[in-house]
Amino acid sequence: MADLLSAQEYAALAAQLTLPTQAFIDGAFQPSVSGETFTTTNPATDEVLAEIAACNAADVDRAVACARAAYKDGRWRNLPPSRRKSILLKFADLLEANAHELATMESLDSGKPIRECQNTDVPETIHTIRWHAELIDKIYDATAPVGSSALSLVVREPIGVVGLVLPWNFPLLMLAWKIGPSLAAGCSIVVKPAKETTLTALRVAQLAHEAGVPAGVFNVLPGGGKEVGEPLGLHMDVDMVSFTGSTVTGRRFLHYAAESNLKRIVLECGGKNPAVVLKDADDLDAVAQHVVNGAFWNMGENCSASSRLIVHADVKDALLERIGVQMREWKMGDPLDPEHRIGAMVSKAHFEKVRSYLEQAQTEQLRVAYGGDTERGIFVEPTVVDGVSAQSRLFQEEIFGPVLSVTTFKDIDEAIELANDSVYGLAASVYTSKLNHAIRLSREIRAGVVTVNCFGEGDITTPFGGYKESGFGGRDKSVWAHDQYTEIKTIWIDVPV
Repeated sequence: MADLLSAQEYAALAAQLTLPTQAFIDGAFQPSVSGETFTTTNPATDEVLAEIAACNAADVDRAVACARAAYKDGRWRNLPPSRRKSILLKFADLLEANAHELATMESLDSGKPIRECQNTDVPETIHTIRWHAELIDKIYDATAPVGSSALSLVVREPIGVVGLVLPWNFPLLMLAWKIGPSLAAGCSIVVKPAKETTLTALRVAQLAHEAGVPAGVFNVLPGGGKEVGEPLGLHMDVDMVSFTGSTVTGRRFLHYAAESNLKRIVLECGGKNPAVVLKDADDLDAVAQHVVNGAFWNMGENCSASSRLIVHADVKDALLERIGVQMREWKMGDPLDPEHRIGAMVSKAHFEKVRSYLEQAQTEQLRVAYGGDTERGIFVEPTVVDGVSAQSRLFQEEIFGPVLSVTTFKDIDEAIELANDSVYGLAASVYTSKLNHAIRLSREIRAGVVTVNCFGEGDITTPFGGYKESGFGGRDKSVWAHDQYTEIKTIWIDVPV
């Protein structure tokens, strides 16, 4: 909390910001080929922030050509690993030097609370870049045991030109999760930020170039999915796309790969994540704190949000009472005020989607235990809906807002069945005091990340990704993230005896 400014200081900083408005291609800001722009607004106030270059297929062609030229001549991939490392560490230093600016820009553009941007998103972004930079000269290739008549080398090479397609919920952090390992591997990248949240990606690209990332290696194209995402997915000179976003859009990238050059596709998609609370959980106050944080952090606009509370019937009432106490700390209001933990939904359209689930709760005559207010602009009050059945839309569909559904069970087998009753399998949380229950649930819940007696996603050292319709093809974070941005090559050298 020490790094937080006051609400007045953040407001003054916001008024002084110079916002990037053009695409970043070949080391410089450039207008779109068409000259067209789109308006980006502050979702909390509906005030216009800037007119941003609206890119299309022509801009994709231009950026990919620059990225391919950079890859082909080796200006980045052929640098000694120690040199790439030092450049990325300098890049992280520049991010840190501009931390307040980046946090403010992120909050203005997305409606995220400044306290989350300043305390979590920006520091984790910097840490991610540093961590992957340090890994550059610590991943070893291998030899195979082929005998004395040959020498076999198994080596990694950067996959080539990579398209990175970002979501709007964590613009900085998801950018870091992708550019950290892809740049560390030596790839050239073309980033498509979400149209709703483009500002920080543009500023980060500028800082990377300032740090020494060569022109053409790091390109950013603002614009819509149809105009930029689709031509990037279909481009014959893009070797891979790493996508984070909805499952619906993720499916499209598989089609794009099939219709073009069979480029590698890595998907991190939706989640409908259970928080399973057994009756032997021994500290319900702590459980309530974790459940509330898991459900309402980042306004629930989080693919790993604990949006389904699956709780033993014997402890439900006691837990809900404690959840109500915890929710008092989650104040809603101006995102630039550090006192507020709930900001605005990212857009009017998304607000209407989230509100539709509260209307569905009324239709199903479910009990709203806490919250439910949607009367302030596009803000949604943290909401707990009790008595949700496994057949309800609130149980099955990703709401992506601050709405927690509550469902009870009677035994551990039913808890596991409910937890797995979803097309998604991204994350899960288990709360129990018994080791055997923790192990059984951790193993039998089909999710890529399972936390025990806490909510979280691990840290930068642990892989992140899901089962089922939550995605496949690779993992973000950790050493494993580097695998998806490289090709494995066997070099066989005959050694005459």
